[in-house]
Amino acid sequence: LISCYRRPKTKRAKRFLEKREPKLNENTKNAMLIKGGNANLTVTEVLKDIYAVKKPFAVLYKRKNITRPFEDQTSLEFFSKKSDCSLFLFGSHNKKRPNNLIIGRMFDYHVLDMIELGVEKFVALKDIKNSKCPEGTKPMLIFAGDMFDVNEEYRRLKSLLIDFFRGPTVPNIRLAGLEYVLHFTAVDGKIYMRSYKVLLKKSGCKIPRIELEEMGPSLDLVMRRTHLASDDLYKLSLKQPKGLKPKKKKNISHDALGTTYGRIHMQKQDLSKLQTRKMKGLKKRPAEKSAQDGGATRKKSKSA
Repeated sequence: LISCYRRPKTKRAKRFLEKREPKLNENTKNAMLIKGGNANLTVTEVLKDIYAVKKPFAVLYKRKNITRPFEDQTSLEFFSKKSDCSLFLFGSHNKKRPNNLIIGRMFDYHVLDMIELGVEKFVALKDIKNSKCPEGTKPMLIFAGDMFDVNEEYRRLKSLLIDFFRGPTVPNIRLAGLEYVLHFTAVDGKIYMRSYKVLLKKSGCKIPRIELEEMGPSLDLVMRRTHLASDDLYKLSLKQPKGLKPKKKKNISHDALGTTYGRIHMQKQDLSKLQTRKMKGLKKRPAEKSAQDGGATRKKSKSA
């Protein structure tokens, strides 16, 4: 029998395969931005600006790809395996659905859920003449509107947008690094996406005065079609390995105020065998030794 598994022949190929193996702490999710076969200038500019925001965790395909994700998903799954991307943004344009964007994510290289959005208004990065944030800046995400909490489709869109723009997981936060804000507002059936640069101004005290300066891109979106995963598949995609679950600590309790109490079990100690520190001040003097020796001889003579 010939095994279908091919072992790597070089160290570079071995490192490549190890990088794609499952891990307890997964790598930062990459996104692929694909241009459809009939994409116009507006859709092309949107994909370029989203790529500039998402870099370096994104791959932009400049050639046109004739595919319809809601009808056939095989091409998206092929590109996902090829580029090792679990997020995608597909742009297209036609008479029935002008300025169309499809945002989605993968699970095990298969489409988990995707949502179709229409671009009604777009302001590019180059059209706003303000200073920009450096590449790779992790954004702060703000969601406004009751629809993100009430409607299931909007709730799934919020989760999808968080996955798409959240960036790498960081252990610490630096105040000067909080300089990029992505704001999403859902009102009257539309989603407004705005991006701002945070400016820290002098305020006369330790806490600086914060101002927001719009830097683009700016998008007015409307929701069209949706393809959502079933509840069972969605729960399966959220399942975490046992190694990431915190181990339960025994004999630890908390009171109403949050104070931690611990119980320690110890064996009974023999204090006679306790080793004390030898100090000059604790040593017996010759007079004390002779007095103890004299008392011991007297007791022996009486007993005799």
